[in-house]
Amino acid sequence: MAYIGNKPTVGNFQICDAISVVNGQAAYTMQVGSVNVIPQSANHMICSLNGTIQKPNSSFTVSGSTITFSSNLVTNDVIDFIQILGDVLDLGVPSDATVTAAKLASTSVTAAKLNNDIISGTTALTSEPADTDEFLVSDAGTLKRIDYSLIKGGGITVADQWRVNTNLSASSVNSFTHISANWEQIDSTGQGTIGTAMSNSSGTFTFPSTGIYLVKFQINYYDSDSNTALGAAIDFSVNNGSSYGNLAQNFTNTHNGSNVNATAITSSLVDVQNASTYKIRFYYYVSGSSIVYGAGQNSTFATFIRLGDT
Repeated sequence: MAYIGNKPTVGNFQICDAISVVNGQAAYTMQVGSVNVIPQSANHMICSLNGTIQKPNSSFTVSGSTITFSSNLVTNDVIDFIQILGDVLDLGVPSDATVTAAKLASTSVTAAKLNNDIISGTTALTSEPADTDEFLVSDAGTLKRIDYSLIKGGGITVADQWRVNTNLSASSVNSFTHISANWEQIDSTGQGTIGTAMSNSSGTFTFPSTGIYLVKFQINYYDSDSNTALGAAIDFSVNNGSSYGNLAQNFTNTHNGSNVNATAITSSLVDVQNASTYKIRFYYYVSGSSIVYGAGQNSTFATFIRLGDT
């Protein structure tokens, strides 16, 4: 093939390490960077001995990484150099650290070139990833990395219940009254919670983190009067308790007679945007002689479940 200008140079040209002549020895090991090298044949080498280029397969032969001269070398003989041309018909094997990203075509690395042992039992995580562990995702066809902290979640991170553990006398109040005492977090055998608990100070509850919460409140009453109105309410503050607004309320009525049990239940989804300043309270309402049940099991109680991010 004809070329304009110089003909391209191909091959893997290497100069062997210096070789010390051993008196009476004909065979020597060829190395480059202290690593044995194997020429393709004697014809792919240029060897100079005592200033004279040697004829391949006559003055020397090659077997593996060993060059053997036709006669033993003696003291004062000098192997000036051995140059290995490589396979001059192709590029040969690239030297270490010579193939850069710029040399690879954009589609040159495919799934067919990846061994199936890249991901194996020996490389498996045995616990939840750290927040700074990274995953690969395809963003509209572009491969990107993302920290685990940005994608974790997706489950219930807070589930908590608190109950009133002592009966409260509530006679003819005729208005909503804050239940400020006798609260305890559930702890009976078989009961459980998830995540960080709600905090309680005199019946004012603070959320452990921001998010959308389902808040449910149930009151069980014992009423000794007939036709008594009984209610439950949830109030909410966004300014650290400076003021409260009503989120939910519900009523029941003992119209069937006196000395009966009744239950009032109410609930709301709460958007907690600031865990430090958002507060929540619970209230009862009675119009006759009643008792708010409190016990060591859930009778009058509040439930808090974080459903997701705000």
